Amino acid sequence: MRKALIIGIDYYDSISNLFGCVNDAYSVKSILERHGDGSVNFGIKLITATNEINKITRKELKNQITELFKDDSDIALFYFAGHGYIESTGGYLITSECEDGDDGLPLDELLTIANSSPAKSKVIILDSCHSGIAGSPSAAGNYALLAEGVTILTASSATQYAQEKNGSGVFTNLLVDALSGGSANLVGDITPGSIYAHIDQSLGPWEQRPIFKTNVKNFTTLRKVQPPIQLSDLKKIVDLFEDPGIELQLDPSFEPDSDEPNDQNTEKFAILQKFNRINLVTPVGEDHMYYAAMNSKSCKLTVLGAHYWNLVSNNRI
Repeated sequence: MRKALIIGIDYYDSISNLFGCVNDAYSVKSILERHGDGSVNFGIKLITATNEINKITRKELKNQITELFKDDSDIALFYFAGHGYIESTGGYLITSECEDGDDGLPLDELLTIANSSPAKSKVIILDSCHSGIAGSPSAAGNYALLAEGVTILTASSATQYAQEKNGSGVFTNLLVDALSGGSANLVGDITPGSIYAHIDQSLGPWEQRPIFKTNVKNFTTLRKVQPPIQLSDLKKIVDLFEDPGIELQLDPSFEPDSDEPNDQNTEKFAILQKFNRINLVTPVGEDHMYYAAMNSKSCKLTVLGAHYWNLVSNNRI
């Protein structure tokens, strides 16, 4: 069972309204509810506040969070887009009725609920100002206190604002891009770690800095997309290379357009060219695989190729 609670708040009674949080919530819902092949991924509850009629209160937010984390789900994921606030007593998620920052939902309280959840994996994603303090209770100083299975990904550090651009949060725009496949590995898995790496690399040192905190034994897959190579082809890497450190000798018989192609070799070469396109294999002494074959040169595994060779060899994939 995979559950996700997605909150987007644009409307506030007493403080400035926002304009991209509801759109962001819908974008996250759209990308999370199904895998790349169209199969069901998360069961999602989406709650948004766009006006006084459908505003979200602190009590409702806490009740919904409690409901999310109360079950022994495989994954319980919480996403929030809205105002955030920080002071000496800690950080807060600001709901529609708040008049001041510290009457919002304390991030310490969110952490307590998530830490005590029986869910196998608890993922908290916050696109709000100062959200980087999440997971570090005020009483703990600069230390994070996460129960096993908890992962926190935030738009900015404790001292930074979360920026909007073109009607969307900068962080959430990158989050959706990562979930769409930008952070997928070669078997199509997207994990919290790969999402953070994607967002981290996309933001410069002078921009808002995403924060990633986790206490897990292994990463869970948040979404699967079509991989750049079929698994059956990827597993042939150990058949083509007996050892990750050797070079594979080529000759014109590997190239189907040569004068004397060999069917068995051209089949191997087709796989090698797929490996080359995804940076698993590189030609030696030539710029292109075609010339490596035609000039009887060789090819070898890249560092990434050696990594996947080991994964296949050890039955990790």
